Amino acid sequence: MTDAEILSRIDHTLLKMTASWQEIKTLCDEAVKFKTASVCVPACYVKPINNEYKDLNICTVIGFPLGYSITAAKVLEAERAILSGANEIDMVINVCDVKNNNYDYILEEIKLIKKTCGEKILKVIIETCYLSQEEKMRMCEIVTQAGTDFIKTSTGFGTAGATIADVELFKKHIGKDVKIKAAGGVKTRDDLEMFINAGASRIGTSSAVKLLSGASSSGY
Repeated sequence: MTDAEILSRIDHTLLKMTASWQEIKTLCDEAVKFKTASVCVPACYVKPINNEYKDLNICTVIGFPLGYSITAAKVLEAERAILSGANEIDMVINVCDVKNNNYDYILEEIKLIKKTCGEKILKVIIETCYLSQEEKMRMCEIVTQAGTDFIKTSTGFGTAGATIADVELFKKHIGKDVKIKAAGGVKTRDDLEMFINAGASRIGTSSAVKLLSGASSSGY
């Protein structure tokens, strides 16, 4: 697999709470130069990026990183992000609802956000490090039933990130129209290729450009 093929599947990511505009601009410049799939940035930077980088695919996060904000807030976040220029939304589920077996609530929330996104891409972060195998499988069913575009392993802010085992589990239990995004802890070129070969269509990382180009990277 060539470096360019790997980079074309990377959501070049900077989500740390101290991210400056200069760091975001560096991220965007790298994304343009190395043709990554997108930049994944805090929502406050979506509009400035859209104003300055007309052809850059912008991804942002909602309900991030804990996921337990109310559904109406997440819907509004998604709506405003899209109006500001985001083409892709990565939402965090309410893990509390998983632990309380409130899967109907989760399904309804995802459906509402997908409706808000329309033709824009919606990725659903289930934060695998906090879920049992049974809960992960159930979330594969919910994400498929909700008609989302991607299931995503992690925020990168939990106790652990993506694992090959979770990508393989997703591949077995999601519907044919749902893709996989691995995120969190993907640090080496071997990791990148391994996750792609396991079935991940996207990888969220701050490390890929640095690994494959020698460029500097600002970190998650």
